[in-house]
Parts: sequence; C-alpha cells; structure tokens
Amino acid sequence: MTLVTTDRVAFREALPQGGRLIGMDVGTKTIGLALCDAHWTIASPAYTVNRGKFSKDKPALATFIEQQQVKGIVIGLPLNLDGSNSPRSQASRAFAHNLGDLGYPILLWDERWSTQAVTRTLLEADASRARRDELVDKLAASYILQGAIDGLVAGME
Repeated sequence: MTLVTTDRVAFREALPQGGRLIGMDVGTKTIGLALCDAHWTIASPAYTVNRGKFSKDKPALATFIEQQQVKGIVIGLPLNLDGSNSPRSQASRAFAHNLGDLGYPILLWDERWSTQAVTRTLLEADASRARRDELVDKLAASYILQGAIDGLVAGME
C-alpha cells in the first residue's frame, strides 16, 4: 500500500535516503510541476500540464517522474483559511490516491497561500497578465514543494 499522508515525519521515514521530489499544484484545468534536488535544498519550477482525462494525464506524469528519477511526490492540499477541508481538498486527495499505484510515497502539503504569494510576486515584477497565467501554476508548485522540503529538513541537521 502506497503511503498518502499529511504527516511529514511519516513521509520522511518513507524516504530514508532522501531523493528527488516532485511538487504538484493540481488545478481543474492545469497541473503545475516543480522539482527539487536529491538533498532537498531548493525547489525549481518545471512546467505546466494542461489537464485532460486522468487516464491520459497519469501515464504522462508517470513517464516524467521516472525520467526525473523522482523518489516521492508532494501534492498541494487546498484547505480553507481556518485549516478545514475545502471542496478542492477532496479532489486533491482523490488525485493523490489515484497516483498511489505508481508506488511513490505521497505527501499532501498545505497550499493555502501558494497562488496568492506567487501572483503577488509576479505583480511586483510587473509581469503581464498573459505571463502571469503562463507561470503561476508551476511557480505555485515550486512554492508548495519548497515549503514541504523546508518542513522535511527542519530539525534534521
């Protein structure tokens, strides 16, 4: 049974040797992807996938994950501001469980502020609306992944 959890300690224990992680910002129309190095130092945006049928998206994601030698998956969990589940939370949990048979441990990570933080940064950089639309999902995935790796390495030094 593949681990799907919100518990960073359990996720960390499932990856005793560390390894490269992929971050995903799963939206209704797109999936933003980000990658980090095997030592969990820094997350970088990778690209954005336009969502179609899950039966077609899953093999493409699996191929990318394998090519990148990923060891674990971090998926943004959209919670309400009070920390309770939102309607989108269930969709993200279902997405994670549907990826479970790929065999990688999956960490669901609180993404409440990711899109707002990235959008604010892009606005401050005076990015055009088209450029923001092009970048926001993969940058949000990077923001989510960076938060997760910071949480995973905290206290390990």
